[in-house]
Amino acid sequence: MLVDNSLHGAPPITALLLAGGRGSRMGGVDKGLQNYHGTPLALHALMRVQQQTLPPAEVMINANRNLAAYESFGVPVWPDSLPEFAGPLAGFLTGLERCETPLLLTLPCDVPQFPLSLCERLAQALTGQDAEIAMVSAPETDDTGATRLRPQPVFCLLRASLLESLVRFTHGGGRKIDAWTAQHRQVLVPFNEPGDDPRAFANANTLAELRALEQHR
Repeated sequence: MLVDNSLHGAPPITALLLAGGRGSRMGGVDKGLQNYHGTPLALHALMRVQQQTLPPAEVMINANRNLAAYESFGVPVWPDSLPEFAGPLAGFLTGLERCETPLLLTLPCDVPQFPLSLCERLAQALTGQDAEIAMVSAPETDDTGATRLRPQPVFCLLRASLLESLVRFTHGGGRKIDAWTAQHRQVLVPFNEPGDDPRAFANANTLAELRALEQHR
């Protein structure tokens, strides 16, 4: 069902959950189907997307395995159009190829507590600064214990008109997100305001990290 976002001053947005990776650091399991508080990660992310303060008009999932399981979540599921698990940009490409709205929001399936204001804040920054890409910048602690803002490139709001650019980049062998986004007008959106959860963008690369995230509410 389409959601009218005109009252928010934003054009319609399609959200794409990225669940197409190999899950190598989880021993090759399908990461999006691993349970988080009894719910598959991808389904948990889907429900969190639907609870956004600026709800997307449509939601899709990018997956390359267990397609029937993902389809049971009730939204369209599309595998990569590029071969051999080509990485997140392959998911971006798939999403842009299927996107029927002016904007595409990309987000990974392994970050279970991303902010409910994610979509709205990225849209405000994108439209307010006439950018082509709005990307999350979130606190991250390094090995020394120092915390600084770092870009989170899989949390992006993209203009659907970037499809042709991404086709050229990926068909030329490009696979690095930052190398492609650097070609376009982009704005970094900080998520370190008072009230923001500093661990909102913590992800689960391993099963141990997933269990640790379950302890953080």
